[in-house]
Amino acid sequence: MPTWLVIIIVIAAILVVGAAAWFVLAEQRKRRLRDTFGPEYDRAVEEHESPREAERELSSRMKRHSDLDLRPLPETTKDRYAQEWALIQEQFVDRPSGAVVEADRVLVSLMAERGYPTEGYDQQLADLSVRHANALRHYRAGHDTLVRHRESEMSTEDMREAMKHYREVFEDLLTDAGEGAESHGKQAPGNRGNGTRRGDDGSARRGTDR
Repeated sequence: MPTWLVIIIVIAAILVVGAAAWFVLAEQRKRRLRDTFGPEYDRAVEEHESPREAERELSSRMKRHSDLDLRPLPETTKDRYAQEWALIQEQFVDRPSGAVVEADRVLVSLMAERGYPTEGYDQQLADLSVRHANALRHYRAGHDTLVRHRESEMSTEDMREAMKHYREVFEDLLTDAGEGAESHGKQAPGNRGNGTRRGDDGSARRGTDR
């Protein structure tokens, strides 16, 4: 076999192996990003010109997130926020829009308490997406209702839905280690056995826990 043919075969083999390795690494990165961001991965792909560009954006979020000084909340702080949230839910009965405004404020305060920067809504979404991706659709929905209410008064039912969305985010942020998927549908820590029962509309109801 001529030497030049051997060289071509070797180069071709190297290229094939290199391409296969690149494909495997690309698939591993894609799987890792999907596992981390869940539905946010698909959303990022839709918002960017190509999946590769979206993956670069998501990878940069992970890099920024790794540099944040995030911290778990002491039980006393969790209890304080749970009590504050209970008061907001009680306020909803008489002042729905005011309760939603307060809910938004408490969420931003809770983000800061956990160590997340709060310089802007879009940046909040990007930072939360790494460990709280499952809660982002709720945060977007609640925030969108609040913004639209400032432009044109929304109905009480709209405010009720916003409170339900904000409650999901609140419970997700209140847990440690970003265990958002496990916290969905659960009552916030520190809110059990205090004589306050919560309705689906986000308001508080007085009664005896059983």
